[in-house]
Amino acid sequence: MAERTVRGSATALIAICLASSASAHDMHQHGREDKPIHQALPASFAASNDRPFAQLMDEAMAVMDRDMQAAPMNGQPEHDFVTMMLPHHQGAVDMAKAVLLNTKDPELRNLALGIITEQQNEINVMRAWLARHANWKELQ
Repeated sequence: MAERTVRGSATALIAICLASSASAHDMHQHGREDKPIHQALPASFAASNDRPFAQLMDEAMAVMDRDMQAAPMNGQPEHDFVTMMLPHHQGAVDMAKAVLLNTKDPELRNLALGIITEQQNEINVMRAWLARHANWKELQ
């Protein structure tokens, strides 16, 4: 019963975040000639100069949203937090890579490089935590 309540609460939180993200995305799209990203997305984001910056950001957000929705949840707050944060952090890395391709501003380049370094470190910590707690539910 508690697992169902946690999953329901997590699902409600995800829905609120996604609605907020969709609103921001819609506002971002207003007045742009590009179409929103609704086509099939790649398995992972790849920053490239062959697409405009706005499209790269839209793709990074779409991949992050999709992967957050698909995060495996088991009702354990610690586990579910980590599985949701992994794609969130990866989204930050992807957006930072996109800006590195499109700016020469030294302050923003430094910020983006710091985001990549720190978020990738945290991704590694979370993956290690998941590996150490593979049997988390059975241990509780």
